[in-house]
Amino acid sequence: MPPHATGDLILIRHAPTTPPGRLYGRTDADAALPDPAALDAPRAAAGPVARVVASPAARCRQTAAALWPDAQASSDARLWEQDFGAFDGAPLADLPDLGPLPRTALAAHRWDRGESFDDMAARIGPALRDWAEVARRAGPVAIVAHAGTVRAALALALDGTAPALAFAVAPLSLTRLTAFEGGFGIGCVNWTPAPA
Repeated sequence: MPPHATGDLILIRHAPTTPPGRLYGRTDADAALPDPAALDAPRAAAGPVARVVASPAARCRQTAAALWPDAQASSDARLWEQDFGAFDGAPLADLPDLGPLPRTALAAHRWDRGESFDDMAARIGPALRDWAEVARRAGPVAIVAHAGTVRAALALALDGTAPALAFAVAPLSLTRLTAFEGGFGIGCVNWTPAPA
C-alpha cells in the first residue's frame, strides 16, 4: 500500500481509574470501565483505525480492549504517564502545593525521584513520530494512553511543552492529530460525547 501524505493519530485517554483520588503516574491501577454501550460514541468518533496501541498501564490496556475488542493492541512502554517519583500513587490531598508557577516552570518541575513534563515529552515524542509514520503507511493509529501522553502530543504540534499544559484531557476523551511532513496539526482536543 502506498504511503499517505499524512497520518492520523487518534489519542484516547484511558477510562477513570479505580480507586479514584490518587496521583497515578507509573503506579498501576485498573480502569473503571463504563457500560459497553457508553464506548460506542468514542469508537465511532475515532472511525476506522489500522492499528491500536496502548501504554503498558493496565488502565490503558483495559480501555483499549474495551474499545476495540477484536483488535490486538500493541504495547509501547514509551507511552507511560509521567513518573511522579516519591509522590506517585499518593492521595491527591497529600500532594505538595507548588504555588503559582508559570507554565514553563511547571513543565520543567522535576518531581523528587521522578521526571518533569519536559522529560516526559522528550520520551514520548519519538514514539509518536514512529506511530505517525505507521499511520502514513497503513492508516489511522489509535493510541490509548494518559492525559500526560496527550499533552505531550499537543506539545509536538505546538512546538513547546508549556502551551500544552493549558489543555484539559478528560477520561475517555479523544484528541486527533494529523502528522504531515514537517510537523503535526491538531484536529480536535478533549472531545467527549454530548450528554444524553
